[in-house]
Amino acid sequence: MDRSDSHMKTTRRGLLQAAAGAGALLAMPGATFAAPAGFDAWRDGFEAKARARGISDQTYRAVMGRIEPDMSVFEKMRKQPEFHEQVWQYINRRVSDWRLIAGKEALRKNEALFARIERDFGVERGTLLALWGVESAYGDPLVQKNHMRPVFPSLAALAWREPRRRLYWETELINALKIVQRGWSTPAEMRGSWAGAMGHTQWMPEVWLNVGFDYDGDGRVSPFGRPDDALGSTARYLVKRGRYHHGEHWGYEVRTGGGAPEASRSYAAWAAAGVTRADGKPFPRPNATAKLWTPVPGGPSFLLGPNFYSVRSYNPSMNYALAICHLGDRILGAGPFIQPFPGSERILTLAEVQEVQTRLTRAGFDTGGTDGRVGNDTMKAVRDFQRKAGLPADGYAGLKVLARLRQGG
Repeated sequence: MDRSDSHMKTTRRGLLQAAAGAGALLAMPGATFAAPAGFDAWRDGFEAKARARGISDQTYRAVMGRIEPDMSVFEKMRKQPEFHEQVWQYINRRVSDWRLIAGKEALRKNEALFARIERDFGVERGTLLALWGVESAYGDPLVQKNHMRPVFPSLAALAWREPRRRLYWETELINALKIVQRGWSTPAEMRGSWAGAMGHTQWMPEVWLNVGFDYDGDGRVSPFGRPDDALGSTARYLVKRGRYHHGEHWGYEVRTGGGAPEASRSYAAWAAAGVTRADGKPFPRPNATAKLWTPVPGGPSFLLGPNFYSVRSYNPSMNYALAICHLGDRILGAGPFIQPFPGSERILTLAEVQEVQTRLTRAGFDTGGTDGRVGNDTMKAVRDFQRKAGLPADGYAGLKVLARLRQGG
């Protein structure tokens, strides 16, 4: 996934946060490894399970015969980066100036593809653009190169030694083997997070196998390379598993007038109860239904339609879904939320983020680059700087941090 985000997923990615960093590589011909005690016996025994699920001896031995399990996955499970973000910080970091600029360019380059997806599936281009931007920085090859690793060593380690969800990881390993056996990909190409999520929109093997399809007509299904298969299949995922409603927007920021119930009702009924769009415009589909949600008292309120929850099916986090929906709107020209979150700051411009990164780097804090993208490296650098400067260490690269850096720390 994009280096700037890691978040929880069950049906799509397993219970682990998909983050970059698995260190082991598939064994090269002629290499010699000292596998951890017990792994060779497990691998030999697991072959029978794979064979029972349709994996040929040839495929199994070609992929698994000389593999070394990536044991670093267990350390990563124990030591996920912890950043205590408020809702507005979470959204600001994902609806960043860099993502808005890059998202508009991604749409310009792929206008025909998004138009085709809207015709075929009815999924709004903003939603897919935002998912693409958050999950892989719009397919940035540097993310793939620098933050993704071969997934088979990770899946092998998890299938062997992760006791809580071993059956899940065994199944995902077999799914990955099926992908190779079908000729859709190779172990060398199948690079992803240490939890096994791969490509433009971060598919787990199960999603690749069961939801992915050949949208560009090249005879294979792939989340890599051209984005057609990844984006078309993600639209299909939202429709089939998220029950996406054709022609409906995800929802709207609203003014409630106070005391409104949270049960689902039509937009017309909400309007009759005094709930209006924050921008003053009418609800375009008054008979569609929505639920009221106020994430933080005193902050913006929203009416959420079924397509908000369709996005949430991709990652079971309300904040994630709101960030995706808002980012999609912003890429297509909408403005920030009208009602600010309590205590919030405006989003830094791209130039301001780069200034933060440059000043931190000069002060000896490693931000992992100065490209204006705030990932875990930059957040850790900010947190370390905040601790040194005696500031609350939340890791958020915002206006207060920039002002303190300009003062010389």
